[in-house]
Order: sequence, then structure tokens, then C-alpha cells
Amino acid sequence: MGIDMLIPFGILIIITIYLIYSRTKFEKDIVNIYEEKFEEWKKHNPSKENEIEKKELVGLIFKEKYKLSCELLEEGLEDRIKSAKFDIKYIKREN
Repeated sequence: MGIDMLIPFGILIIITIYLIYSRTKFEKDIVNIYEEKFEEWKKHNPSKENEIEKKELVGLIFKEKYKLSCELLEEGLEDRIKSAKFDIKYIKREN
């Protein structure tokens, strides 16, 4: 009677091992496919991290007695200065 139950139990173990093996192989294949698609997507979609906005010197501000004067290096910025569309940033000196 022990041999009668040993054959189905052996078949069950073999089927279980086969299913575990086929699932891990399938998961590895899926991961490889998605990694390839991700690499292809990276090639066709450039990231914005490489583009850094650079500061550009466009003018100088001088204090003459109680009046501030602004000397611009570019001509197209006068209307921005007149409409006061700029930010003020203080630069501290560290000694």
C-alpha cells in the first residue's frame, strides 16, 4: 500500500518542480523584456536633467547717492525692468 501512494506523490512532486521552474523562467523573461524596453525608451526620450539653466549677466545696478541706476547689456530687457518683473537676491560675503 505504501508503493500505491508513492507513485502519485512522486508525480505531484515532479509537476510542482516543473511549475516552479517554468514560473521562474517566465518571470526572468518578462524582466528581461521590460529592461530592454526601458533601455529603448531611455534612448528615445531624452531626460531634462542634463539641461541646466544658466544664469546670464544682462545688466549692472549702481547706487549713486540716493538713486539706483541700472545699466543693461541687452536692449530687449528694458520693458521687464520697467514692469518690475525680477527677483531680488542678497549675496552675503563670508569672511
